[in-house]
Amino acid sequence: MNNHLNSSNFPTKGVHQSSLGLILQRGGEELCLEKVSDRFSIRLVGELSRQELSLVGWGSWHRRIPNAKLEVFVTEPNQLETAMSQARSSEDVAFVSHVYRMQNYPGTYVYLTDQITIQFASQVNGSRINTIAATFGLVFDKAVASVANTCVFLVSKQARENPIKIANHLMVLPEVVAAEPNILIQQESHYRPRDTLYNQQWYLHHNGGRDLTQLSHISVEQAWDITRGVRSVVVAVVDDSFDLHHPDFQGQGKIVAPRDLKENDFLPLPGERETSHGTACAGIAVAEENGQGVVGVAPGCAFMPIRTTGFLDDESIEEIFEWAIQKGASIISCSWGASAVYFPLSLRQRAAITRAATQGRNGKGCVILFAAGNANRPINGNIYERNWLEDVVKGNTYWLSGFAVHPDTIAVAASTSLNKKAAYSNWGANISVCAPSNNAPPGMWFPETGFIYTQPAISGYQPGRGMFTTDQLGTAGYNFGDFVSNFGGTSSATPVVAGVAALILSANPDLTASQVKGILEETADKIVDFDPDPQLGMRGGTYDKNGHSQWFGYGKVNAKAAVAAAQKIRVSDSVVTRYIARKNLNLLEIPDNNPQGIKSAIVIEESSLVKDIQVKVHISHEFLGDLEIYLIAPNNQQVLLQSRTLGRRTDLQITYNMPSQSMVEKLLSLKANGRWLLWIIDHAPQDVGRLHSWELILGV
Repeated sequence: MNNHLNSSNFPTKGVHQSSLGLILQRGGEELCLEKVSDRFSIRLVGELSRQELSLVGWGSWHRRIPNAKLEVFVTEPNQLETAMSQARSSEDVAFVSHVYRMQNYPGTYVYLTDQITIQFASQVNGSRINTIAATFGLVFDKAVASVANTCVFLVSKQARENPIKIANHLMVLPEVVAAEPNILIQQESHYRPRDTLYNQQWYLHHNGGRDLTQLSHISVEQAWDITRGVRSVVVAVVDDSFDLHHPDFQGQGKIVAPRDLKENDFLPLPGERETSHGTACAGIAVAEENGQGVVGVAPGCAFMPIRTTGFLDDESIEEIFEWAIQKGASIISCSWGASAVYFPLSLRQRAAITRAATQGRNGKGCVILFAAGNANRPINGNIYERNWLEDVVKGNTYWLSGFAVHPDTIAVAASTSLNKKAAYSNWGANISVCAPSNNAPPGMWFPETGFIYTQPAISGYQPGRGMFTTDQLGTAGYNFGDFVSNFGGTSSATPVVAGVAALILSANPDLTASQVKGILEETADKIVDFDPDPQLGMRGGTYDKNGHSQWFGYGKVNAKAAVAAAQKIRVSDSVVTRYIARKNLNLLEIPDNNPQGIKSAIVIEESSLVKDIQVKVHISHEFLGDLEIYLIAPNNQQVLLQSRTLGRRTDLQITYNMPSQSMVEKLLSLKANGRWLLWIIDHAPQDVGRLHSWELILGV
């Protein structure tokens, strides 16, 4: 092992030396960046007022990002390097950085912070960690909860390179499993209202009418016969702001632990020019039953309003989910995603969500929901793009919404009042369920530029009613008045499902988060849409042999059926016997960069119902971060055991079980007999590996 490190001499996996500053390490992948030609960011040593910042000679002060203490300046492109040099020479400035964007996606701005997260191999001791940190000018900041041997470091003034380059140098070290700079990317709310107003909450219950198909609602009235929600079930709505003065958010014990991460206080109220997307979302989920205004899906439940910073860096995501855990949230509803076409989650972001989903609610897990998005694109997949306004995306394009595909979240798509796919609703294998919303053309909104990008192929009126919900009081907000009738997008579908999940936990508080997800999926209505998508021409409105639809997931949520199912479940800890089957292999090769991967089968003859599952795996590979690992049950239902988060590790000997991998719970109560498959896929070229053995342990 080399004890004399020189950071300037390191190559990196797949990164040419000249590209070190433009390759972003994230989620086991390398993303291509390009520098924005007309802006840069700084962090001050102390504080300067906006007036003082407007007087400096480095360029024109543009905006402040308070949570990261960054100030953004714009300048003429030919003056950018000079302006940055002048800023670096100032005693008032601690940190200067280029602003970046994702390559080929001009609306997505990426800001660097001074943080780097490093996951070290298990055998690396503290002394070696200190040596590595000192070599790169890094200062220890804190450990990352629930991720072993992982720390956050700050880039000091002694560092000779920026966080992106340092992370790329670190990735070549055998001691380092993963190294990720903490980036800031603007949050995007999944809705821009466009439809006409309808003064009714048809999505809760209706008896027909214009643009209304039978049973396009969620059958909530029958669920309310069992429960309208209880205050001990707390729905956290995470969004831009909330008008907490609205009458529909009043009542004893209604509002619990409000938090404003943008202003760092406890009043998450909208600013003067905000439309308050969060107010509308919260009304759909939990508006109080008070004889006036609207009523939420779960009106009796408590409401935890959490205002975001507006940017999705590691610290902000950790703060959101840690606050929700500590303050007792049962449900976490997120009607937003990253303003990026391709956005894998960082190590810390994945860990924060998993921690909430497995450790929240005293170990039962918080139910976490994310909107699928409104571009009519896969939440994880390829599309050949053409005809977007200004060619904002073109050619073969890979789309990824890291929040929606996280295995511990519920990805929510949108159906219409006619029980059709909403034209904008994103889709794919990771969609869990859908819920009613409006209909409108698809598009992408980039908050940095204020532009909404659409495709002309689907412009015009889209049939379907809008969602009626709370708005800011008075003239502020989406409409004049206290309510909005044309809310929509997957933004409004998500709090519908959050409200149903809250009713489920009100009926049976002992359920785990994964059991709630299972109930939502199993009791959903199998709505069908045989029509081709008007934009892409594809058909995805029917169901495969596993009961899953690309457009609707496992179907449209049904509150009545879900609450009834929750009442019937009695939680039992009894696991009687264990059935163990082991497959020893003579170093079965894993095909390199092949989406087909390899599958290894274990056949079980025991026919009892499965009550517990463990999977033991031994794999050797030159770069384990290339791999995804799935378990496929005899009924062909598949569960992701391992995402691409293993980094530079080369040997994997691990046991996946229910506490560590809550998605495995989807397979409980199946019959054990049949052919069980371990499926391993290598997603990147160059590095190869082999499966040594795997073991299936079933509690029956």
